[in-house]
Amino acid sequence: MRGRVLIIAGSDSSGGAGIQADIKTVTALGGYAAAAITAVTAQSTKAVLAIHAIPPALVAKQIEAVMTDIGADCIKIGMVGSAAVIEAVAGAIARFAPNVPVVVDPLMVAKGGERLLKAGALDALKRSLLVGAAVVTPNIPEAEALTGMSIRDLDAMQHAAEMVHTLGPKTVLLTGGHMHGDVISDVLHDENGGEVYESPRIHTPHTHGTGCTLSSAIATGIAQGMPVRPAIERARAYVRDAILSAPGLGEGAGPINHGHTVRPYP
Repeated sequence: MRGRVLIIAGSDSSGGAGIQADIKTVTALGGYAAAAITAVTAQSTKAVLAIHAIPPALVAKQIEAVMTDIGADCIKIGMVGSAAVIEAVAGAIARFAPNVPVVVDPLMVAKGGERLLKAGALDALKRSLLVGAAVVTPNIPEAEALTGMSIRDLDAMQHAAEMVHTLGPKTVLLTGGHMHGDVISDVLHDENGGEVYESPRIHTPHTHGTGCTLSSAIATGIAQGMPVRPAIERARAYVRDAILSAPGLGEGAGPINHGHTVRPYP
C-alpha cells in the first residue's frame, strides 16, 4: 500500500459515487484512503432523495484529525455544498496541509439533476479551492458554469479548458462525456499547452460516480509519486475498465466496478 489520500466529499448511500466510490478507487489502485465527510445523502441510482450537510467546523475538524496523525500525500475534494464549507475546507488545508497537492472535482449537479452546490457558492469555489490546485476535473456543465460560456464542440472544450486554467489550477482536465457522439474527448490544459485524449464511447447507463472515481484515481497517482499526466492516463484507463465491467446494479444510472484492479505505481 502506497500513497495516502485524504478525501473531502459527501457520502452516497448507494455506494456508486462520493466517499464510497472514492475509498474503493484509492484502495483498488494500491493507496490508503482517509476521509472528511461534508454531507450525508440519501441516494439511489435514480435520484438524490435528501441531503444533510455536515457543519463546517466539523468538516474542518475531520481534516485536522487526519492531517495531524496519518497525514496525506494528496487531497481530493469533491462535494462541498456551500460557501461556508468551502471556506472551512480551504482554511483547514491552509493550516494543516499547506504543501499537499489538491485535486478538485467541482461537483455542482448530481447525475439525476439535483443541485449539489448551493447558489452563491461558485465564487467561493473559484477563489478558495481552484487557485493553486494541482488538478481540477470539471465536466462540460461544470466548465460552462465556471467560464460562463456554452460548450458545444471540441474547439469550445479546448477554449474552456484554457479559461478554467486561468482561474489558478496547475492542470485542467475537462471531461467530455456529456458531449454527443461515438467518441469521447477529454481535454487537458496546463502550462505546457493542451492535449486531447480520445476513447470510444461505451453505450451503457451504468456510469454513476465516474467523475468522483476519475478524480480520486488521479489523486491516488499523484499521492504515489506519479507525474500528473501519467496519473491522468492511468485514471482514465481505470475508469474505462470499471465502466466496461460494471455489475449492472440498480434501476437507474448504476455504479461502475470499482473493484477491478490495475498495477499500482511504480
